[in-house]
Parts: sequence; structure tokens; C-alpha cells
Amino acid sequence: MEMTDEQIQRYSRHIILQDVGGKGQLRLNQAKVLLIGAGGLGSPAALYLAAAGIGTIGLVDNDVVDLSNLQRQILHSTATVGQPKVESGRKTLHAINPDVTVRAYHQLVDADNILSLVGDFDIVLDGSDNFTTRFLVNDACFFAKKTLISASMFRFEGQLTTIKPHAGYPCYRCLYPEPPPAGLVPNCQEAGVLGVLAGTMGILQASEAIKEILGIGETIADRLIIYDALEMKFRKVGRPKDPACRLCGPHPTIKDLKGDYTVACTI
Repeated sequence: MEMTDEQIQRYSRHIILQDVGGKGQLRLNQAKVLLIGAGGLGSPAALYLAAAGIGTIGLVDNDVVDLSNLQRQILHSTATVGQPKVESGRKTLHAINPDVTVRAYHQLVDADNILSLVGDFDIVLDGSDNFTTRFLVNDACFFAKKTLISASMFRFEGQLTTIKPHAGYPCYRCLYPEPPPAGLVPNCQEAGVLGVLAGTMGILQASEAIKEILGIGETIADRLIIYDALEMKFRKVGRPKDPACRLCGPHPTIKDLKGDYTVACTI
């Protein structure tokens, strides 16, 4: 497969990078990335992945655009209020880069459909805003042996990590063994979130996805990145494997997706 003259011009700033080059750009063009959520985190991630030339981008979201979303969900606009987020996102991404194939899934992820969704993609980005969905996506990616890049945000703080236990690294349950009890952690509507924080964390997700596709740089699969927007501080903390992990440990008790994955908040 060769790039057209137009593609060479579009991706020229990538191609001249020694660690990317023409071969690397072709890998990006052939890659398939699934985004769980077309909201605060999924918006900036999708925009930069499309601009980078990721060949196929999947958007999964069951929600419609609301005016309150626009403070941080830059994939959408005032003109698309009331439209499904995945359709609004598809239009925006095609306007940025018509080369990209956008698969829109206007649905809620659950234990019945998650494996078929992640199975068609190389890398999964989790941009959900509830623990239940994060555990479901983690477990599904574990069984499908897919690399997962997970980000979260709360008020003025964001967290980021790459999850690939199929390569010997810890899974999400090594960090958080179980979801917190319902009602213990405020959701996004109750706690609020700095809009620009979503941009920071979503772009970092996209950056890590591109690194994984190209096989460059250092992985953060054994670390947790914590960003404090008020103090402008980044911290890296170790994220070791849990030898007692119920999913990726030597004696797993979670062997399928038949657990309780009831979603407590929208993506």
C-alpha cells in the first residue's frame, strides 16, 4: 500500500520524523482504534487520531448532544445539539480528514456487545465516566487481548494509564480490585469538571495510542500518570501487578463477563 500525493502532503510533518517516517504513517493509516465514549475524553482523542490519519475510528456512545456538553466535548457544536453524539462526531471527523473511516455505534456498551465491539479494533480508548463501564471494558480487553488506554478525570485532576496484561503488565483491577459502592463517588453532574482538563487527558490518550501503534517511546503500562491542573503538576506512580488479582492473577476467579456490569452513569 502506498500513500497518495495528497496524503504525503497531509502527513508530511509525521513523515519527516525519524521515529515515524513513511512506514510509520502507513501503520497509522492501517490502524483501527475504538473509543468508548464520544464525550469529554473521546472528543479531543478522536480529533487528534483523525488528524494523525488513523485509518478506522470507532465511536461508541448511546447519548445525544446536550448544551451542557459543549463546555468540554469539542467534537460537537451548538448546531448538533439533540443529535446522537456518534453521528455528530462522524461529521466532525470526516470534515477534518475524509481519509478516515468512522464507525458509529449509537448504543450502550454492555456484557453482551463489548467483545464483538473490541474484537474489530487494535486499540481501545476508554473515555467513560463511571467505574462500572471501566471495569467492563478492562475485562473485555483482557479476554480479547487488546491494548487499552484508560483515562479519567474528576474536578481538576486527571489520571492516565495503558493496560496490556497480555504483554505481562497489570490490568485495571490490579489498581482498583472492585468498583466502589454505588453513590460513594460523585458523578460528573454532581462534582463538576474543568472543561480544559478533558482536552489534556484526551490528547494524552491519543498520544499513547499513537506510540503503541508505532512501537516508539516508553510505555506507561506499569505506571499511573496523575495530572493536577490547579498546581500544573504531573506525577508518575508505580502500578505493579497484583498477585491476588481476580482477573489477571495466577488464580483468576473472573473467567467471563457474567458479573454485574450495571452502568450507573452515562458516558
